Amino acid sequence: MPRLFTTWITMAVVLLVIPMLALAGMKFALVPKAMNNPFFDLARDGCKKAEGELDDVECYYIGPSEHTELEQIQIVQDLISQGVNGIAVSPSNAPAMAKALNRAKAAGIPVMTWDADLLDKDKAIRATYVGTKNYDIGVNLAKIAMSLKPEGGSLCLQTGGAAAANHNERLQGIRDTLGGTNGTTPPGNPLDGANGWKEVAGCPLITDDDSAKAVQGLADILNKYAGELDVFISTGAFTQWSDNAYRQAVSPHKARMDKKELIIVVADTLPMQMQQLQDGFSHGQVGQRPFEMGYKAMYVLKDLVAGKSVDDPIYTGLDVCDQSNASSCLAQ
Repeated sequence: MPRLFTTWITMAVVLLVIPMLALAGMKFALVPKAMNNPFFDLARDGCKKAEGELDDVECYYIGPSEHTELEQIQIVQDLISQGVNGIAVSPSNAPAMAKALNRAKAAGIPVMTWDADLLDKDKAIRATYVGTKNYDIGVNLAKIAMSLKPEGGSLCLQTGGAAAANHNERLQGIRDTLGGTNGTTPPGNPLDGANGWKEVAGCPLITDDDSAKAVQGLADILNKYAGELDVFISTGAFTQWSDNAYRQAVSPHKARMDKKELIIVVADTLPMQMQQLQDGFSHGQVGQRPFEMGYKAMYVLKDLVAGKSVDDPIYTGLDVCDQSNASSCLAQ
C-alpha cells in the first residue's frame, strides 16, 4: 500500500477518534452554594441520575460544607486547575463568581449556572442558566400574601446572601407585586406604604443560607413585633429545613396564624416544608425543582462539550402551594 495512502488513512482514523475521546470519561462539576442544604441534595440526586444514564459522564458534586462565598470561589478555581470538562455552579456571590467563571472559559472549560445566575452584565460569560425564573418566585410568594391580606399590612422579608442574584430577584418580585411597581432593579424598592404595605424596621433579614441564623431571625422578629406583624415572607427554605427549630419558633404565634392574623409564606417545597404547610405552620410555599436542575445540567454540559447550541435560559418551572391544595400541588 503506498505510504501516502497509508498516511491519509491514519489521519482519517485520528480525526474520527479524537472527538470520541473528547466525549469519553467526561467529568462535570455541579457546584452548590453549600453541601449542608437539603435543597441542593435534591440537585445532587438529579445529577447522579443523569450520570447513571450517560455512560461517559461523571457527576462530580462538590461545594462548600457551609454557605461560604470565598470557599465556593476557591472550589471553582481548583476545578479549573484540575481540568474538569465542564462546570455548573449556583453562585453565592454573583460578581465574584463571574471572575472565576471567566477564567474557566478562558481555559476552554464550558461553564453554566443553575439555581442562581450571574448579573446581567456578566451573563455572556456562561453558556446558559438552568433553574427557576427567580423573579416569578417573588411574584407568587407575594400573590399568596395578597390573597390573605388584600388590604396590605406590616411586612418582614427574609433573604439569603446579600450578593446572591437569585434571592435579590425574588425580593424584587415580592416588592414589585405588593407595591404595584415595575421597572425596578434587584432587590427592588423597600415598601413604605405602597398599596398598604410597609416593611418593618430590622428587615430584610440576611441569613447567608444558614438555617440556625434564619430561624433565630424569624423568632426575634416575631417576638419583637408580637401581635403586630401581619406578614413574614422568606425567599428560601433555610427558614424551615430545621423542622423542630422552625416549629418551636413559630408555635408561640400559632394562634394568630390559625386566625390568619399572621401570615407566613416561604419559598421551596421540601418534604418537611410541605408537612409544615399541611400542619398549619405556614400559609403557602412556592417551590422550585432542584432535582431537575441537577439532572438537566449534566445533559447541557455534554451538549456544550460536543459543540452543540443550547437554549438560554432553561427554566424548570414552579409549584405554587397553599393550605387548600397542599396534598396535591406537587403532582399538578
